[in-house]
Amino acid sequence: MLFTTQGVINIDNKKWEFDFSPVDEGIDCLISNYYSKAYLRHLMKSQEILGLPIASVHNLAFYLWLVKEARKHIAEGNFAGWKKEMWKC
Repeated sequence: MLFTTQGVINIDNKKWEFDFSPVDEGIDCLISNYYSKAYLRHLMKSQEILGLPIASVHNLAFYLWLVKEARKHIAEGNFAGWKKEMWKC
C-alpha cells in the first residue's frame, strides 16, 4: 500500500500496470516524483527487492508531508476543516 495525497493506492491492482505517472506529485520527495506507479507495480509483482525500499521511502515522505500540513493548518486555525477533507482520501 502506498499513502498519497490522493488517497491510498494498492499498487498490486492491475489498473496501475500502464500508469506511468509519478507515485505522488503532491509531496516534495525525489523518489515519489521520479518512479512511476507502473514501475513500482512491476517491481512488487516480480518480487524485486528494490520495490520495498522505494515504497517505504515514499510512505515516510508522505507521513512527513502530512505532519507538516497538519502543523500549518493548526497554525492557521482551520485544522478541523482540513482534517475532514483529508479523511475523505
